[in-house]
Amino acid sequence: MRAQLNIAVSAARAAGDLIVRHMMRGGTTKVAQKGLNDFVTQVDGAAEQVIVDTILQAYPDHAILGEEHGSSGNPDSDYQWIIDPLDGTTNFIHDNPQFAVSIALAVNGQLEVGVIYDPLRQELFTAVRGGGAQLDGKRIRVTQARDLEQGLVGTGIPFSNFEHLDAYMAMLKKVVKNTAGVRRPGSAALDLAWLAAGRLDAFWELGLKPWDIAAGALMIKEAGGMVADISGASLDLKRGHIVAGNARTLAALMKMIGPHVPSELR
Repeated sequence: MRAQLNIAVSAARAAGDLIVRHMMRGGTTKVAQKGLNDFVTQVDGAAEQVIVDTILQAYPDHAILGEEHGSSGNPDSDYQWIIDPLDGTTNFIHDNPQFAVSIALAVNGQLEVGVIYDPLRQELFTAVRGGGAQLDGKRIRVTQARDLEQGLVGTGIPFSNFEHLDAYMAMLKKVVKNTAGVRRPGSAALDLAWLAAGRLDAFWELGLKPWDIAAGALMIKEAGGMVADISGASLDLKRGHIVAGNARTLAALMKMIGPHVPSELR
């Protein structure tokens, strides 16, 4: 999968360069609204097109699932690229420097390659199934914390679908009271990459999309961590209710939030 990783890296860097050039020009960003508090800019679309073009030039028979343009390429391919060209669009719109490009490759449904690129810090997180996870070419590992008493936990507060907001707030209250701190930076892809690099001890969020978590889920596993559905079952990219950490911190987080998981999510 090294060749595919190289293509993913090239695509992520090209998209990241486009995003940064737009910011440096200081031009007006055209913003459209896809749903409640769910925004998209012309930069999202242009960055996704750069990624799609890069991938299909190398692998014209592959399938692509992108946040902005949906499915494209060969729908019958065993190879599917899952891409988020700008994870953290709301941050980007407000010049809040917390966003990333996320690209994953699944083969017959198995995640094989993951790349998350922070174009402002120029940090490149990569993972290949069975080959470990790296940050700028150096091996990364999840934290070795044995519990969450002094732990730093990442999360994502519901912003458009408030069906489970009360349950989430109960979870948040429990975690706030039993950890050293909770962070909500606004880019799930970067949150997961940072967890893989040991910058967070655990993470949870409800209602994410496959392109938000595919690359990061693989990265955490290859960094020695674990990911699960909020029900405790294996992570389902389509459900998007994720809990992650090392074996001990994931268990500790599940113990805190588990009693507040709505019955329909169990």
